[in-house]
Amino acid sequence: MTDLPFRTQVWAIPLRDRFRGITVREGMLIEGTAGWAEWSPFVEYDDAEVANWLRCALEAAAGDWAPPVRTEVPVNVTVPAASPERAAEIVRTSGLTTAKVKVGEVLAEDVERVAAVRDALGPAGRIRVDVNGLWTVDEAPAAIRLLDAAAGGLEYVEQPCATVQDLAAVRRRVDVPIAADESIRRAEDPYLVRELEAADIAILKVQPLGGVRACLRIAEDIGLPVVVSSALESSVGLAAGFALARALPELPYACGLASDALFAPTAESHPAASAVRTQWWEDRLRRVYAHV
Repeated sequence: MTDLPFRTQVWAIPLRDRFRGITVREGMLIEGTAGWAEWSPFVEYDDAEVANWLRCALEAAAGDWAPPVRTEVPVNVTVPAASPERAAEIVRTSGLTTAKVKVGEVLAEDVERVAAVRDALGPAGRIRVDVNGLWTVDEAPAAIRLLDAAAGGLEYVEQPCATVQDLAAVRRRVDVPIAADESIRRAEDPYLVRELEAADIAILKVQPLGGVRACLRIAEDIGLPVVVSSALESSVGLAAGFALARALPELPYACGLASDALFAPTAESHPAASAVRTQWWEDRLRRVYAHV
């Protein structure tokens, strides 16, 4: 296998709450000429899909980012699929005025969670929901209307259905703006969202899309307002997301770049993973690096 021309460290950090079905987030740090960068594709993704994640890490390690046009980036608090009480606590302790709420599994619980977030935010706060493609075209419109009512008005609904075609169909049946995430970052053709007029907003995640410069090209070509969001990175990986947000010509929405708050406190900034997990990540990196 390919020898690696840089130092690495594998880390594993517990999460405060279950998120995306996991309780521990893992990843790698890669050292380059500009310092440490993060490579943290989700473990279930195959080697072909995570090559873009590595391109992003190598760009960050080299410090090859576009120059910034702003010094401040507004962010949202992310609320996992937690109880209403826990959701309200997360929002209150964040001190932020925009919340992204995970929904899509049990609608009655989603409504209660969103209502609790509204109470915690107050009337001036903004609420967006993230469905991760879990609804069908037939389910989505009614669910969106219920959540919109519970929120006292949603800023937007992120990825209500799995496919771009379904996203386009739902967008024509609701008044709430639709944002595309997986339909851009996991699609063979990220511009199909534009061609089918399937979304009002583009969610750009810098690791899955190959880095800051790649995202800037997509943002320019796709012609939609952009929200920069994280892929559950640690503080190291979030630096690339902030570099993108600072470089975008326009930034009309708060960004999903406060995901380090989802990590539980640890004595170390990036605790080392076990020997078994370290070997798994090192093998994975060698395979992918050989083809990047």
